[in-house]
Amino acid sequence: MSSSKTKTGQARSAAKQNDGAAPMQPALVPSTPAAQAAQHAVPATLAALFCYRFPALVADPVAEMATALPIVAALQAGYALVCLPLAGSQRARAPRKPRPGEKKKAGEGAGPNYAVAVVLSVVLTALATPVVHLAIVLFGAPLLTHAAHTLLCAAHLALLALFPLFWVHGVDGAAWAALAGFGAPLDAVVGGAAGAALGAWLGAVPIPLDWDRAWQRWPVTVLAGAYAGCVVGRLAGGTVLLGRRWAAR
Repeated sequence: MSSSKTKTGQARSAAKQNDGAAPMQPALVPSTPAAQAAQHAVPATLAALFCYRFPALVADPVAEMATALPIVAALQAGYALVCLPLAGSQRARAPRKPRPGEKKKAGEGAGPNYAVAVVLSVVLTALATPVVHLAIVLFGAPLLTHAAHTLLCAAHLALLALFPLFWVHGVDGAAWAALAGFGAPLDAVVGGAAGAALGAWLGAVPIPLDWDRAWQRWPVTVLAGAYAGCVVGRLAGGTVLLGRRWAAR
């Protein structure tokens, strides 16, 4: 009887140790000059591009969002390539030296294929866009009208918030569970995603107001809030808030 209790206690303690053995770590920007420069240059470029093209967005939201989409995708991909660790790279083991007479296995020690990683991240972002579209509709976006407006807005939100997350965390279920449960530490990726979501939500506030302004049309202010929130969240998450937790659980 006592031995069974001992085994049960050992199993519980082992489970607790396994749960806390490898806490999720923030994504760190490399200390290279290129990465440090891009860490600030890319968000600034996103903000400058949005401000420069804002009149065109107000005049024709669908055309402007469609035109800007590949440009934003290229900027996000460049930011990920230079500044962010690829999914699995932080957990990768150091290459093992072969024993005398042992042949090296094919592919062993080869670096990650960044071209494939970019394509996969884009594909995952595209697959997640309908989910973002549904979430926007549930938060009050037009359901039966302005379908192109809402879909393109969802695509921009997915690129801003989800593309870096797919790059860093891939399809790791534990990582995404931590992100969904606010258990992930803050970094540039998490901060940018949270900022984009919060900014988009706040950006919807001026739309129903009776101001009769051209920029109040759907989804101009939502997109403006998403870009502003992403830039601020990314810069803050990568610097002053790096490594902090949302709250003690």
